[in-house]
Amino acid sequence: MAQIDAKSVEAQLRNGDISNIYYFFGMDISSVETFTKRLIKHLLGEMEEFALTKINGKEFNLPSFCTTLDAMPMMSEYNVILINDYNCDEQRDNVTKEMIQTLKHIPSQTIVIFNITGFDIKGGKKSITPKNKKLTEFAAKNGVLCEFPLQTVNELSKSIVTSVSRHGCTIRPDNAKILAEMCLSNTLMINNEIDKLCAYVINGEITIDIINLCVASYSNTTVYEFAKAVFDGKRQVAITILDELLAQRIDKTIILFAISGSFTDFYRAAIALKHRRNSQDLMHDFGYYYEFAVNNAMRDCRKMSIAKIRRCIKILRNTAVLFNSATVDGRIIFEKAITEMMI
Repeated sequence: MAQIDAKSVEAQLRNGDISNIYYFFGMDISSVETFTKRLIKHLLGEMEEFALTKINGKEFNLPSFCTTLDAMPMMSEYNVILINDYNCDEQRDNVTKEMIQTLKHIPSQTIVIFNITGFDIKGGKKSITPKNKKLTEFAAKNGVLCEFPLQTVNELSKSIVTSVSRHGCTIRPDNAKILAEMCLSNTLMINNEIDKLCAYVINGEITIDIINLCVASYSNTTVYEFAKAVFDGKRQVAITILDELLAQRIDKTIILFAISGSFTDFYRAAIALKHRRNSQDLMHDFGYYYEFAVNNAMRDCRKMSIAKIRRCIKILRNTAVLFNSATVDGRIIFEKAITEMMI
């Protein structure tokens, strides 16, 4: 089976066509997370507490995984295993190889779901990294491999209108496009703003004036300037921008995702310049919709070390893991990341 899209996966589920292996990834992290939850709900219903095993990919233990793989389901039809952020580039080759061999004999009652939400399996490039490709190719051949790319503004505007309607509110398509653009076509950000806007208008219309009043700014004057401040060693500037974002009550995961996106832009631009590629090449290769983001990254990355950009991206990825596993205040975790990135 080759890589398929989300609509095809949905069609399979409606037809009762269940695979034993699923692998979800893509730049649209919100959709990856949402679709993972929907699949688990479809498989387990109300029995998630009894039949779902969650595994942190960074702490993957092969013997424990093998034991869980062979377990019989409790109070449900399936034994479901969710493995979040298993990065083959960070695992010993023999671990991934043995895991794939084990998955070749996966019991019929077991469903394994890989979902990637904390790192880019393409390593900032156009294609999946060689080590991760071994696992994704296996998933495509023996189960379901599905990528969730960022949607176009037109695609997002339609889904925004539909989502707002479900909340009992209305929004014009042209204003939906503006909202998508303000949120940089990121569904995680968009969904957060839709919830706020609908709570504000209470069954009314979301007008452009209300959007301008309520929607948080994700422009290069905030998140992008934060990334620049980190590289320039301006800790206080970075802290001030962070405080501005937190004051708008933006979810810390959304802030982190947006910041990580800026560093990814810098990395791609730096690599492009190294190989004498221009902004149009970058837009085409990575599907950018906003030329200003590419032009700014191409301009500012000239003063940045590629090694430091990589290190910052790694720190941000580790920060995402902390957010998912720690009970420490989000601001403290952010300050720790800022300090580490400036060393």
